[in-house]
Amino acid sequence: MERVKTELSLLTGEPAGELLTAVVGQAGGTLLDWAATQVDHQPRGRTTVGYTARVRWGDGTETGETFGACSGPLPEGVVRLSDGVTDIGVWRFPFDPELPALRTAFDPVGMRRLVENAGLRCDGEVHLRVRSYRPRRRAVIEVTTPDQRRVFVKVVRPSRARDLHERHRLAASAAVPQSLGWTDDGLVLLAGLPGRTLRQELLSEDVVTLDAESVVSALDSLPPELATGPRRRTWGQKAGHYAEVIAAAAPEFAGRARAVARAVGHDRPQGPDVPVHGDLYENQLMVRDGRVTGLLDIDGAGRGERLDDAGCLLGHLAVLAQLRPLREKSILDVGATLEKRFTVDLDREVLALRAAAVVLSLATGPHRVQEADWRHQTGRRLALAERLLDEKSFTRNGVAVSSSA
Repeated sequence: MERVKTELSLLTGEPAGELLTAVVGQAGGTLLDWAATQVDHQPRGRTTVGYTARVRWGDGTETGETFGACSGPLPEGVVRLSDGVTDIGVWRFPFDPELPALRTAFDPVGMRRLVENAGLRCDGEVHLRVRSYRPRRRAVIEVTTPDQRRVFVKVVRPSRARDLHERHRLAASAAVPQSLGWTDDGLVLLAGLPGRTLRQELLSEDVVTLDAESVVSALDSLPPELATGPRRRTWGQKAGHYAEVIAAAAPEFAGRARAVARAVGHDRPQGPDVPVHGDLYENQLMVRDGRVTGLLDIDGAGRGERLDDAGCLLGHLAVLAQLRPLREKSILDVGATLEKRFTVDLDREVLALRAAAVVLSLATGPHRVQEADWRHQTGRRLALAERLLDEKSFTRNGVAVSSSA
């Protein structure tokens, strides 16, 4: 545990600034300010941290930069630094050592060439926007062509690109983006889908109407071939891991986190095997006119339980309502509508357990993204998981239960 504390403090505390100062200095710049924005800590494993920084270069220009750093076994291609006890590897975006294709994905010239090779005409420069970046794990770059067509470039580890492409081809008849091709170094090009994400709808509209049946239909459209591999561990079975992540970052919450993990844990299936999305939440659902038009990010699709997809969506909505109190009612109303449809086929109490397990996993988020008041927010999410356990339902007597705490 002491080693874990040392690594976390080294990568997120004052010493991290010294590390970044050294790396920026080697490149000819001066570090003006910095902040840790993501912390991916794996108990008994390595820790990876993402940073944003402002740098002044030798010619006087100032730029915003993104960096990554990690402890544990260090990959090739990083700047290696040490405090005399712990070795740290540092890199500058887009030169992620385990995402070599990120350099191409962040290069407008290279991306225009790839888009054209995929069969899309592109008369002029393309516009790139980083939609997400998890150091050493994945990134998504949105490419907009001059005629406003969108292509989403998913950057993954090279060993995963072909499999992800094949998953999209296998699910071509389902409501998922079409794969336009892949590269050996880890790029997968995905066509855009119509509509907006459910999250965009929930955060921009006062009243959101969602056809819950269309959510179930989209999940039903996932092909049986996706369910032929090993059975996915459920959110309940993974709860112990997330409890330990919380315990390492905030020992004062260890008892509560472990108690939730025990309450939601199980050692045998609680539902039949079906194809599952694997990480279904409001940002993964594309909607138009109240109906689902597609499912995004099927990287983790496989064999599992519908309880997991349903519980994941409800758990995320409960946390989103807590984060956005001005939209709480409309978010919880959508959750109540979904629970009513899900429980036609699923046990309400078991579904609530699965949603609580998901909220426990999300309680690791405030520390991971280094929110200023992350300890307070971690406690609020643990309280939300405990409330779901107490109520044994997303709703009480058909009315959505407030997520405020």
